[in-house]
Amino acid sequence: MGEPAPEALTYGGYLRLDRLLDCQEPRTAAHDELLFVIIHQVYELWFKQILHEADLLQRRLEDGDSAGTLSTARRIVKILKTVVGQLDVLETMTPRQFASFRDSLGTSSGFQSEQFRQIEAVLGRRRFPASDLRDDEGLRAAVARRSLMDSLMRYLSVQGFAIPDAVLERDPSEPWRADTGVQEALLKVYADDRAPAGEVCEALVDIDEGIQEWRYRHVKMVERTIGAKIGTGGSAGADYLRSTLFTPAFPDLWEVRSQIEETVVHGR
Repeated sequence: MGEPAPEALTYGGYLRLDRLLDCQEPRTAAHDELLFVIIHQVYELWFKQILHEADLLQRRLEDGDSAGTLSTARRIVKILKTVVGQLDVLETMTPRQFASFRDSLGTSSGFQSEQFRQIEAVLGRRRFPASDLRDDEGLRAAVARRSLMDSLMRYLSVQGFAIPDAVLERDPSEPWRADTGVQEALLKVYADDRAPAGEVCEALVDIDEGIQEWRYRHVKMVERTIGAKIGTGGSAGADYLRSTLFTPAFPDLWEVRSQIEETVVHGR
């Protein structure tokens, strides 16, 4: 007798919908808790994809692949736009509706998102609470690896721009510090409109801006939902989120803009 024919792969089977749709377990009978659960689960799925794309982005940067870098960076930016847009849905929930199930959240908090911490590490953050580093193996690995800015430096070096040796050889586990030598190289990058390196730098600025937009929209969503109250899990809530605003991941890419204007105006 021959082997039985394998079952045809279905849409639900391929996507594991039986498992996926069984993951939503609200802890109360409040109507709006399901929305809260789904939105945050979808965030985590997008965070997983961002980390997946960021890994490819760094490899393409370090390989000197301009076209591939731009394609991947633009995808990350589109995902960030989608993540920000989901806040529009969450903001349809009023403070009273959130209060109807907030107590059931216990000590859970969005600040506990391991994947978002890893995204921050990829972007260059290196200072995390000791408990986070102790309990999160993925985060420990992320802070020991090169950040996106480190990978950009290798890309620019491959493209022929003079990146200081001290920058290329620096300890990637240390926080990035703005560097005048890097800014001088970036001025040369932006001076050549025909080179793809300028587009690549702008694509990273788009990612940085997307993260900052997410932070701003997140803090406003928290403010309109719980005001100035302590966040779930005892976090500082909106106060902490405000402290993260307008802090770029790639400071040199922002700082160099005022210098570009001076070179144009004064012909340098």
